[in-house]
Amino acid sequence: MTVRPNRPQVVIVGAGVAGYQAARTLSRTVGDGAEIVLVNPTGVALHPQLLPQVMMGVLSPDRVSVPLAETLPGVRVVLGTVTHIDAHARRVLYDGGVLGYDRLIVAAGGVSEVAQVSAVSAHSVGFHNVGQALHLRDHIRRQLSLAAASTDPFERAAHCTFVVLGAGYAGTAAASAGQSLSQSIACRDPRLRGQPIRWILADPAEWLLPDMRHRLSRTTARMLRSRGVEVRTQTSLGQITSRGLRLTDGEFIPTRTIVWTFGVRPDPLVTNLGLAAEQGRIRVDEYLAAPGHPEIHACGDVAAVPDLTRPGKITPMSGQHALRQGRLAGGNVAASIGYGSRRPYQHRIHDSIVDLVRTSDQLLRVA
Repeated sequence: MTVRPNRPQVVIVGAGVAGYQAARTLSRTVGDGAEIVLVNPTGVALHPQLLPQVMMGVLSPDRVSVPLAETLPGVRVVLGTVTHIDAHARRVLYDGGVLGYDRLIVAAGGVSEVAQVSAVSAHSVGFHNVGQALHLRDHIRRQLSLAAASTDPFERAAHCTFVVLGAGYAGTAAASAGQSLSQSIACRDPRLRGQPIRWILADPAEWLLPDMRHRLSRTTARMLRSRGVEVRTQTSLGQITSRGLRLTDGEFIPTRTIVWTFGVRPDPLVTNLGLAAEQGRIRVDEYLAAPGHPEIHACGDVAAVPDLTRPGKITPMSGQHALRQGRLAGGNVAASIGYGSRRPYQHRIHDSIVDLVRTSDQLLRVA
């Protein structure tokens, strides 16, 4: 392959869903017409939408992690953590050096605050990465085992009660998959015959999946309730104790499991860029470009992307949006250096969460 002289350098920060798709699209579109550099702390990308299958044991962890170097031909993968982006000097500083850029795609993703909650309650479990999904699976098995061995009705009930706080995609997926897994385990243990197993999904919003269409929310809530999940909207955490938690509706729930899916926020890297921000995310136009800095694009959890299907709103932080925004960012950056034409971002969330709720039991049966 002949490398073109004076090729523009495109740096992509982050290899989450959005960053990986941006790199893949850009490489396929421009070929050797640009030098593409992807900076990420690890050499793999994660498919977070598959975490429920990992938790249920349907997929092994290696099936949801993609090696970057082997799957992104034409992309130079740099292992490192980005510490600062100098938008005026067009430089990316990371713990291994400095990279200049002609185009920049910021796709650093979000960070979870579940560690802070775990310091408050030993019962807190996250659901944002493979490690947490595996931990939650083992935790559910352990709680049901403890319940089966106990003769104390209060302790049995507490071990068999699981509370999920946050009814976005992650929380709804955790409640759906967790309920299927716990029922499957209990059915194989005669000591748990007749023992109620409660899954409670609570969120302060008026409906599930609050950033998505009401029809999707209503369908998901109906399906979860039909399977025994207690859906509590307009309800949040009031108090955590060593024996359980109290919700803001006043009910105290004895439990040994609090699945915390709140607290995901954009990577703090984006707070000191000197770029316009909204809700802690980089403000971009419908083409995912930062106003005043057409050389910078942002996508995924760090980007405040206008939702053209809901005027005045921005798209929620979700895997589906991240995937499609990453592809579009790669395509629009390619267009900015002469390959194709740019397009605005316009996408309606599909019913993937409904599909997950519908197929959880089927996945377990074939596992």
